[in-house]
Amino acid sequence: MASNPPKPWLGITAVLFGAFISTLTGRLSTFGLADIRGAVHAGFDDGAWITTAQTSGQMLVTPIAIWAGGVYGPRHVLLYGAALFALASTLIPFSGSLEPLLVLQFLAGVGSGTFIPLTLPVVLRSIAPKYWAYGIVVYALNLELSLNISASLEGWYIDHLSWRFIFWQSVPLALAMVACLYFGLPRAPAPRIPRRPDLFGVMTAAVGLALIYAALDQGNRLDWFASGTIVGLLASGGILLLAAVAHVVTTPSGWFDPKGALRWPLPVLLLMVLVLRLTILSTAFLIPQFLISVRGYRSLEVGQALVWIAIPQLIAAPVAALLLRRMDSRWTACTGLIAVGVACWIVSQTLTPQWGPHQFLSTQLLQALGQTLALSGVVFTSVQHMKPESALTFGAMIQTARLMGGEIGLAFTATLVRVREQYASSQIGEHVVRGADNVAIRLQEYAALLTSRSGGEGGARSYALLGGAVRQAAELQSVVDGFLLIGLVAFAAVGAMLLLDRAPASAASYRPFRFSFWRKVS
Repeated sequence: MASNPPKPWLGITAVLFGAFISTLTGRLSTFGLADIRGAVHAGFDDGAWITTAQTSGQMLVTPIAIWAGGVYGPRHVLLYGAALFALASTLIPFSGSLEPLLVLQFLAGVGSGTFIPLTLPVVLRSIAPKYWAYGIVVYALNLELSLNISASLEGWYIDHLSWRFIFWQSVPLALAMVACLYFGLPRAPAPRIPRRPDLFGVMTAAVGLALIYAALDQGNRLDWFASGTIVGLLASGGILLLAAVAHVVTTPSGWFDPKGALRWPLPVLLLMVLVLRLTILSTAFLIPQFLISVRGYRSLEVGQALVWIAIPQLIAAPVAALLLRRMDSRWTACTGLIAVGVACWIVSQTLTPQWGPHQFLSTQLLQALGQTLALSGVVFTSVQHMKPESALTFGAMIQTARLMGGEIGLAFTATLVRVREQYASSQIGEHVVRGADNVAIRLQEYAALLTSRSGGEGGARSYALLGGAVRQAAELQSVVDGFLLIGLVAFAAVGAMLLLDRAPASAASYRPFRFSFWRKVS
């Protein structure tokens, strides 16, 4: 009896779903870290490795997934990856201590790490080139949407269910993905002569990337080069990665195409993906940082702010697809980057301690549109410059740029905010002199306010309020500096995009708008 033919739309749905799940799960673990630490009785320092374990697993498996996808086909790799991810996500909440939790988190990362490297190759192979723009827009939407709804989901789970649903919510999603993969992607024929794996190249690249990623993830907490752990991770990861690069350049390899990876202008465009991950952090990191540290909001309240950034992206996606089909993708990317830069600049000039979620709404609507246009434009430009035979290599590069870009951006932004907060606190503190008239007046006002509310003596507590006001002003200034810098980076990226050549003509090329306001009269 003949088996049912594969349904490409189901396969495309599955891989795009996988990209969404992979990003969403990592962000949920980040926002729910305090609750997860408490559940397994882990301290702050030990518990900080919970999210690192998962994302390092994703980084580790990227070269392995690309090699296996090339030999056995994406279907087998994604099925096994989704099954492993579902199993690990089911078991994680039953961890009674930190050690088994870290192991299961790592395995969940290995499973979900197969999703994104193989997403674009599957999309590009499953649909006609003239529809590539639509697939890439949905791919970009998945990455950004999952970033901005995770805080709201985490807060709702904690308030209404349990921290366990941070992990359990992934299980039905992964099982649905397995079903779509099974019925949607064709079975790849088994190779007549199984290719001998390039163990040295694959494993040195995998372990090297994972070690560097772990160093970036923990660097801000351990104060970077002041920590022997960070120095050791960076040095060992760097040596292994250099060895892997030298190996694939000098030895023919079936899993990675160095010429395809270095084909101009792909390195610049992959750098643009890294930059875009940095700009996305202005909403995914700086807004929660402000609302939690300055305004004292909880995760659910932060999520209510970020979800309003996610919703407009559903509207921006069709606009981005239309523009990619009707104008040069470089201009689409530039339009998005300008919108991101303007939104960040406006926030940096107008942010005050009284801002709440509603005050962020207008600028973040602009930024949501800009992020969707920019990421879609950059990825589509990259695809147009890519050779079809380099699709798997391109998928690996995108995954590396996405994970490394996000981590470099997060590490840079977190370090910037910390350093600028310390500097601002020092500068403001120099003007708070005991006995000065303005300081005495402020202390008297605090004391009177505390006395009127509690009925007791408010003199001692007024000093605590003054210290809190200084700290709040310093934290506000650090967030302002973060938005300003990210806006400048976005504007600089516009200049880089303008230097790129137009993509070669192909079936995926845009068809320009043509307006006819009159008919020629013969």
